[in-house]
Amino acid sequence: MIVGNRWMRLVDNSLFKEAQVATTIGEEILINFTPMETRVAIIENGMPQEIYVERTSKRGIVGNIYKGKVVRVLPGMQAAFVEIGLDKAAFIHVDEVVCKANSIDERNKSSIAHLLREGQSLLVQVTKDPIGTKGARLTTHISIPSRYLVYMHNSSHVGISQRIENVAERERLKNTLLSTLEEGDIEKGGYILRTVAEGASEVELKSDIRFLKRLWKSIEKEIKNVTAPHVVYEDMPLNMRALRDMAHGGIERIRIDSRETFNKAEDFTRSLVPELIDRLEYYPGERPIFDLYNVEEEMQRALGRKIDLKSGGYLIIDQTEAMTTVDVNTGGFVGHRNLEETIFKTNLEAATSIGRQLRLRNLGGIIIIDFIDMESQDHQRQVLRALERVLEKDHAKCKVMGVSQLGLVEMTRKRTRESLEHILCEECSQCHSRGFVKTAETVCYEIFREILRQHRAYDTDSYLVLASAAVVEYVTDEASNHLAELETFINKVIQFKVDSHYGPEHFDVVLR
Repeated sequence: MIVGNRWMRLVDNSLFKEAQVATTIGEEILINFTPMETRVAIIENGMPQEIYVERTSKRGIVGNIYKGKVVRVLPGMQAAFVEIGLDKAAFIHVDEVVCKANSIDERNKSSIAHLLREGQSLLVQVTKDPIGTKGARLTTHISIPSRYLVYMHNSSHVGISQRIENVAERERLKNTLLSTLEEGDIEKGGYILRTVAEGASEVELKSDIRFLKRLWKSIEKEIKNVTAPHVVYEDMPLNMRALRDMAHGGIERIRIDSRETFNKAEDFTRSLVPELIDRLEYYPGERPIFDLYNVEEEMQRALGRKIDLKSGGYLIIDQTEAMTTVDVNTGGFVGHRNLEETIFKTNLEAATSIGRQLRLRNLGGIIIIDFIDMESQDHQRQVLRALERVLEKDHAKCKVMGVSQLGLVEMTRKRTRESLEHILCEECSQCHSRGFVKTAETVCYEIFREILRQHRAYDTDSYLVLASAAVVEYVTDEASNHLAELETFINKVIQFKVDSHYGPEHFDVVLR
């Protein structure tokens, strides 16, 4: 009855009616804030496309700048380990130490042993969070982003995002930036115009330059006052990064469900991105903000291996430490004309779904896609092009290598932060991430073999076996004859007892 009443209130609630209409809206950002964690969802055409989670107890460190201490130099790997104050020393490769202005030959000849020494202090920035057993990845090429620009301390280059394709706009932006910079600014650092800078005015670029100059001066002051290892600059929390990095001219609304976070967002946008102020919206609705577009449901689906396609086909996505594999299957889709048409339509739908799942799950590194084999070269090209089109919207850098001789599509996606699965889940204590456990029959026979070992090694009157309910049930039912034969063979009593603390593969043989 309570559920029914609550449903009636939601139906009558204007915010709920608004949410139903909102499915026609183009692109939105939803920010869900609690003291424990912040979650951000990017919505396109009523569907969640990207989900970010940052927990207060475990904030990401990508973008943070540290005064580190070199603890080990590895000439054979052309790399070094740097202590920055984390549990594990961070890793830096020689390419991230040498000057990028050097020629390729000069960089290839550089030796890490000549550039770094143990005990040396080093200013570094985190480019990748610690992932799994790997420590953080570092660079000495420091860069600090603002709304429209990225300031590069060790460079004198002025560049423009490749995502800005209009030639005239690229030229206008570069000329505007160069005319805005004061004499000597280029010698003190370079700048890159970000994608959101498209259409930015001279006043907006000047404001960003002043902000970056003030920020860098404060960092320089901090560097002088601390000893390594120590953090000298921390990137903004997720809710503010969403406004700085994810919001653009095409965003129609930015909804925030926390009044305090909304007030901070207002102050931030008013000073840095005033054009977004009218798009900010405080959401006080009774219905959770992530329920507006089924974000919670999509998060749960993104943690599973199987993704169903509307046609009846499905994807199987397996994430390992080395790579991610995606297998496409026709499933229940039988088509209307012939097998080739069925396969082609399934692969086209799969390509769109795969691009979205990579963004939702934040999968990075090497990705291997096993589309259903297609005989037509034209069909292969169309499927590949469909995949490339959907990846064009991805904020992470993607590179599709094409179809291999085995018919597999090989691609890479830049990985900077942990995937959604690694943030929300942990290794299974029962199967240890294998994805399967031994059957009760297998464990039963292992117990019998262990009893035989104990019988040969020790003199005892009887045995007590502690195991899970499934194993004990199998032994006393289907394997009861084998148990009786074993008792006769060793001439001792064997008792089984269920222990609720034991997993399906765990057991103990107690001598009595």
